[in-house]
Amino acid sequence: MKKIGLLFGMEQSFPPALVAEINSRHAGVSAEFVRIGGVTLEELFEYDVILDRISQDVPYYRAMLKLAALNGVRVVNNPFWWSADDKFFNYALAHKAGIPVPKTVLLPSKQHPPDTTAESFRNLRFPLNWEEIFDYVGFPSYLKPFDGGGWKHVYKVNSIEEFFDAYAETSDIVMTLQEGIEFTEYYRCYCIGRKHVHVMPYEPRNPHHLRYAADFAPSPAMLATLKDLCVRICTMLGYDFNTIEFAVRDGIPYAIDYMNPAPDAERSSIQDENFTWILDTAASFLIELAQEGRKVPDEYTWSQFIGGGKKKK
Repeated sequence: MKKIGLLFGMEQSFPPALVAEINSRHAGVSAEFVRIGGVTLEELFEYDVILDRISQDVPYYRAMLKLAALNGVRVVNNPFWWSADDKFFNYALAHKAGIPVPKTVLLPSKQHPPDTTAESFRNLRFPLNWEEIFDYVGFPSYLKPFDGGGWKHVYKVNSIEEFFDAYAETSDIVMTLQEGIEFTEYYRCYCIGRKHVHVMPYEPRNPHHLRYAADFAPSPAMLATLKDLCVRICTMLGYDFNTIEFAVRDGIPYAIDYMNPAPDAERSSIQDENFTWILDTAASFLIELAQEGRKVPDEYTWSQFIGGGKKKK
């Protein structure tokens, strides 16, 4: 029997519900919580698929998942790509692909990172041309970490003075300054398997427990556009489990946040209807992967040395 393992942390409702849903399907696939101890180089993983919900916070799990992938375990999401990814690169990638994104500037950290001095930054043009940066991005804008972090260290700034007050609080975090999209509609979308999309009207200006109580809904044309953009973005990023957020201004959906490979799926947070969709769709996709069987990633140079990819001629 094929086996799916769930790797998770503080979540309460989604992991046990997903295990129960998969096991109730009687599809020749079982599911359980991952159990792992000290990991040797010769580790023989018992799981055909692992859904990763926590390795972004636990480096030990990230290292283990890379070895699992090396042994053919289908890891959702790909631990190699996620390790190399950041939100600034994502914006640049979408921009290159013609997907609307806010104007964004990468900024050096306010303070020197550990074990560095001013001499470590000899290539940095200093002082920065702040006037040019502010003219490009405009106000209001958002100062936020370049690599994400669950809305930690995110500041809305309405003026130059507010920017420098916020920037002074960011220590050695590399930040981006991003154009604020004054939206009329906002959508948060699940995308599973780079093909299944669930669009949710979302109001981020509401208190957390009311953010899915939005007073707008997508037109058929907007719904089709959002689904197409979600599939394109997740295909480019190689993510099989993600949420993508869009702010709509003047009828144009701007991709705001789409590096969320362990997105919130708690029933109390996302509401019953959305929870039911993510539970059913995730179970079907993970079962499908398990039934397809193990597969070593074939997109890396090392793949050709272990039989995972095509040898170069």
